Amino acid sequence: MDWLIRMNLRFVIVALIACLSLGVSAQVYKWTDESGRIHYGDKPNERAELKDLRDTISSYKAVSYDLSAFAHSDKVVIYTKPTCGYCKKAMAYFKKKRIKYKEYDITKSNYAKRQYARLNATGVPVIFVSKQRMNGFSQKGFEEIYN
Repeated sequence: MDWLIRMNLRFVIVALIACLSLGVSAQVYKWTDESGRIHYGDKPNERAELKDLRDTISSYKAVSYDLSAFAHSDKVVIYTKPTCGYCKKAMAYFKKKRIKYKEYDITKSNYAKRQYARLNATGVPVIFVSKQRMNGFSQKGFEEIYN
């Protein structure tokens, strides 16, 4: 009988822990007030532009290529986000080689977000050289499509 009480007690404890963890997942919002101060909170400010800080876009870890139906007026175009190390590496390479490029930061520009969504991309960087598309970045791979 003593073992039955201990089993029921364990079941109750596990059930309580499971119930408590349900409320742990929360969104974090970021907004800027009229005086330019940045605020964070779990409840959105009604008058401010909201930014959901959950990051769903990762960096491409491998490089892939294809032809794109999207045309850009600039020869080299790159879609980025600030936390992407590969994006930073690509842009540093462009600057070092004096390659003119147009950057679209998908976290700061609504236009860039819409264009990125049209690309059906799943990560960054996405680089265009004319109609050639490169997902991810490698110096050697970029040189092959750039020249």
